[in-house]
Amino acid sequence: MTIDLEALYIDLHRNPELSFQETRTASIAAGHLRDLGLDVIEGLGTTGVAAVLRNGDGPVVWLRADMDALPVEEQTGLAYASTAKGVDPAGNTVPVMHACGHDMHVTAMVGAVEKLVAERAEWAGTIVVLIQPAEEYGAGARAMLDDGLLERVPRPDVVLGQHVTPLPAGIIGVRPGTQMAASDGLTVTLHGRGGHGSRPHATIDPVVMAAATVMRLQTVVSRETDPRDVAVVTVGSIHAGLKNNIIPAEATLELSLRYPTDELREITLEKVERIVRAEAMASGAEQEPTIRTDHTLPATINDDEATARAIAAFRRTFGDASVIDPGLFTGSEDVSWFARDAGVPLVFWFWGGADPERFAAAEAAGTINSDIPTNHSPFFAPEIHPTIEVGVSAMRAAAREFLA
Repeated sequence: MTIDLEALYIDLHRNPELSFQETRTASIAAGHLRDLGLDVIEGLGTTGVAAVLRNGDGPVVWLRADMDALPVEEQTGLAYASTAKGVDPAGNTVPVMHACGHDMHVTAMVGAVEKLVAERAEWAGTIVVLIQPAEEYGAGARAMLDDGLLERVPRPDVVLGQHVTPLPAGIIGVRPGTQMAASDGLTVTLHGRGGHGSRPHATIDPVVMAAATVMRLQTVVSRETDPRDVAVVTVGSIHAGLKNNIIPAEATLELSLRYPTDELREITLEKVERIVRAEAMASGAEQEPTIRTDHTLPATINDDEATARAIAAFRRTFGDASVIDPGLFTGSEDVSWFARDAGVPLVFWFWGGADPERFAAAEAAGTINSDIPTNHSPFFAPEIHPTIEVGVSAMRAAAREFLA
């Protein structure tokens, strides 16, 4: 019986789960893969799934999809919009939405495997399907590997993965070399001295310290990075205080840093740390700031030879005009840990999920950034068709290229 991929996608979209909590999603994916005849391992790295299809002698190809959602309140207005709630690591109840398209990734993976199973007389080798948790934390791939993934399934000859993005539906975006930036997530705690809001002179105000730090951090890219280089320094979260007449003792900043090379990473980290410590000193802080690294993700680097093969397969499948070089994405991914730990090539590509007519109109008007919702937006929702079909065909075509 053919799997109803539209129904699967809508179900996953309506029922998103936060990172490392994807028990329902994992169970559904594992069930479909088991029904297709794959040997399934569940609970890898907490909620990860690995499924193996052996089909004679030949290469081992790993196919990866991620499955976690985000703490975002959906505002798409779709009939199948998520109204789910979840509990984040801090114990807060938050809205949950598939604002990055991981529901589409799982759906396309199940559809691609279904086709590969139906075509098994036409290829030989072994497919390992990875349904990965916690990509949004940059921790799921590492968790699966640390749980013995490489010892529990056949080792790969190549790792393949894909991500839906607001390119026009029907477009495949892929390039050799650095496809996505490396990143670090930092938590910076600025230590002041609390007191009454009416006596600021008797305190060391960490709120003012935080404000000055945020503003000065903007100069890392605008004034200290070569304009020919790419770097991003984002302060995505500030927390300080509980009441308007109490100056708190601490302020916390959460930073997201992005860069395409290890060299630029070291330079950017040094500048960020220098500014954080200097602003604390300028504020008269009696205690050094605490700088904690929450995650480190390497750059997503596509192997030149393997990517050339994948591009050829995509062009045969979709036509030359539908395969583009999307440029370097400053977003980051943890998929490359699989290839790095195994010591094998990686090919990671994007496929479009935006309405082509709407995209073309926005492009002509110069309003893509405002009119086309991007990943992590509360308005992000791929067009169901042909996004599912293209995702299925892209994963199938790439897998077949590397199978005997």
